Amino acid sequence: MHELGIMYHIVEQVLRVVETNRLSEVEAIVLQVGELSSVVPRYLHACFPAAVDGTLLANTKLEVEILTANGICKACGKVYPLLEHSRVCPACQSEEFEMIGGTEFYLKEIRAC
Repeated sequence: MHELGIMYHIVEQVLRVVETNRLSEVEAIVLQVGELSSVVPRYLHACFPAAVDGTLLANTKLEVEILTANGICKACGKVYPLLEHSRVCPACQSEEFEMIGGTEFYLKEIRAC
């Protein structure tokens, strides 16, 4: 489970922002995770308490937004959600696509007071 290491790294980054900006409290950390990334959102939530334990972020909420895995059909150019359509274009039934999103992992937002 590499999510624990990821969460420790995110916490380190956020704590640097907190220190640099002399913040006293962080309400929430918002992450964006692509549907086809190698990161499992429920594991992020499970690891978060251990990663923030004993830090200024102990009362911070973790929010995870899922980014849809989209592809563009090479045959007709339609953009569609890959998993929802089993990687088959809903317009022309082609299985040839180029992935245009869904593997991302971002620290989107730090909501602080």
